[in-house]
Amino acid sequence: MNTPVRSRITAAFTDAGTTGSLCATDIDTGAAITLGADTPVSTASVHKLCLVATLYREAAAGRIDPTTPLDIPAGGRAPGPTGLAVMRDAARLSLRDLASLAIAVSDNAAADVLWDHLGLDTVNATMKALGLTRTIAVHNQAGLYATMVTDTGRSGPAALVDPAAVARLTVLDPTRTNRSTPRDMAALLAAIWRDEVCEGPWADELRAVLGVQAWSHRLASGFPFDDVHVSGKTGTLPTLRHEAGVVEYPDGGRYAVAVFTRAASTAATLPAADAAIGRAARIAVDALRAGT
Repeated sequence: MNTPVRSRITAAFTDAGTTGSLCATDIDTGAAITLGADTPVSTASVHKLCLVATLYREAAAGRIDPTTPLDIPAGGRAPGPTGLAVMRDAARLSLRDLASLAIAVSDNAAADVLWDHLGLDTVNATMKALGLTRTIAVHNQAGLYATMVTDTGRSGPAALVDPAAVARLTVLDPTRTNRSTPRDMAALLAAIWRDEVCEGPWADELRAVLGVQAWSHRLASGFPFDDVHVSGKTGTLPTLRHEAGVVEYPDGGRYAVAVFTRAASTAATLPAADAAIGRAARIAVDALRAGT
């Protein structure tokens, strides 16, 4: 990658009060723009991409039926601000509808039903089979949040903006939590779009599920065009804001982009940090499209 492009991406992060790493890949040519692409990162909810990709790979292999309905009791669900995590009554949903909730609104409770059904070992084995050896899950969403309670001494949400408490969070240490690298995450998305995770109708459905995410304030903010489609999955933890996704242009260009950031501030709301993800992604994709 040429120095001006790298400098502009770094400036996008710095201007927003963050540090960041990135991998953007042209899905069809393999050309890449990278910045710290092999740096291990705590994936947060970006790891739901691995979970949902595994579901559809298992379906394509005939080992699971994603239309299988599951009964979800009212209590004992993983915490979270969306979806089943905040709903009060029992529900009955298929595996693939749970996957849609896990992607569309990052529903932790829906994701954990899938984690429990598939198993961490199956997801990790799938990533290994795809050559993504640095992408490893060590706990589900409930387990992730349980470590935060342990680390903050049950101080509640206020602890998550206290710099001293945030410094104790093991979920921010990629050696102790669900982890990957920008290069691995971009490679996973490229594999999904090249039908290397699964083929046929299952591949089409997997891509459709990844296209339903409701959030447009990060990766998609860099591509504010009606004819450019952005699929992706965000991830958020104290000081961490991420997104990995695919940007598709009407001329057929398609680009897998993974952006991981860490803010100096512990504030829960940092619009500039969110926007930096889209800005950095746009710089990288523009460079790929220009052949620089």
